[in-house]
Amino acid sequence: MSDVRFTPGGVRLRRHGTTPGSLNWLFLPGGPGIGAESLIDLVACTRPPGTSWLVDLPGDGSNTAAPGAPADPYERWPHVLVEAVGAVPNPVAVGHSTGGEYLLATPAIEPLLTGLVLVSTAPHAGWMPVFAEMTRANPIPEVDAAAARHEADPTVATLRDLAVATAPWNFTPGGLAAGARLLAAMPYNPSAVAWSDEHFDHDYVAAWLPERLPTLIVSGAQDRIVTQRLWDDPRYRGPNVARVVVDGAAHFPWIDRPDEVGRVIRSWAAGVPTDRPTVAQRDPAPG
Repeated sequence: MSDVRFTPGGVRLRRHGTTPGSLNWLFLPGGPGIGAESLIDLVACTRPPGTSWLVDLPGDGSNTAAPGAPADPYERWPHVLVEAVGAVPNPVAVGHSTGGEYLLATPAIEPLLTGLVLVSTAPHAGWMPVFAEMTRANPIPEVDAAAARHEADPTVATLRDLAVATAPWNFTPGGLAAGARLLAAMPYNPSAVAWSDEHFDHDYVAAWLPERLPTLIVSGAQDRIVTQRLWDDPRYRGPNVARVVVDGAAHFPWIDRPDEVGRVIRSWAAGVPTDRPTVAQRDPAPG
């Protein structure tokens, strides 16, 4: 990942790989607070046509000292995503969980995009009470203890411990070991978690719907974090929207079913036109 770029507002784009093709894939992590490194395995199993970029908003993950970022890196969240999407030609945004919500909360990106992939995300915050009920029905004492430690001392270490403790909710039993290793190895940013909890998570409603944009919605059939039933709404069934539910997969479906998730995304990508008119913005400055 030698090619590292920053947009004027401090969004970091790290080129992770290139295959034949003219699309630019912008992988935005969930969390919030977890780094885009969480999507490296998704990039690896997908091998999408074109160039893949790991995207971190200013103040997210390890992107804590971005050149150009304001003193408060969250003051333009999530709308600073416009800079990232406009920084490359033929952009396809791939948002996991909260990352997908940030994309759908930013209507200005729609005319810039060539395609949109939403993984384990939701069109509004209605998933939160369903998640809360799931946690009450499936308690994990380690999560309660880790949450108390993080509330008392909100550091990277306590946030990482909390994330690892939630692994049984995030992964199927078959993917649990790999998932726990993933969560343990990630960079985290407690400030991003706090900002999103106060300013975004609970009131989130998608600000735009992909009426014509080629869109793929990928869901794990066993996702217990973000209920995927919200996509049953007829508004998300247009001819431009493909929806695939991956059996045997949970909130990080590429961990549980990497071959299937990769096949689904590559198959969809083959039908994405690269001549869709988009609005160009200036390239980000090299970092």
